[in-house]
Amino acid sequence: MKFRRVEQWRYKKLAPSWRRPRGKHNKVRKYIDSRLSRPLIGYKKKSSERGLHPSGLREVLVTNLSELDGIDKNTQAVMISATIGGRKRGTILAEAEKLKLKILNPGTKKEEKAEDEVEE
Repeated sequence: MKFRRVEQWRYKKLAPSWRRPRGKHNKVRKYIDSRLSRPLIGYKKKSSERGLHPSGLREVLVTNLSELDGIDKNTQAVMISATIGGRKRGTILAEAEKLKLKILNPGTKKEEKAEDEVEE
């Protein structure tokens, strides 16, 4: 659910990110009518579901090959660090496929197209 800032649609200088309404007569602060939704404790997920990737697996940031060893393929998924170069990323991808781990960011389609063009 997206919680929008009060009157962010009215002024360009206001970002849509949520800010608590503090005005004396503010309708959103007073919960009058069916105004904007406010972030409340009831919107929270179960603690077991919080912080999970949409696939339902917990993300594990990997920066080298040795970090792949302790990953449980049933509950965790691999997220390759953004600072990893192409050669090392390739070795991590190959090792993760051998271990049958789910990789959340295997590479962009743009990178794959570039690889295909090089091969041809």
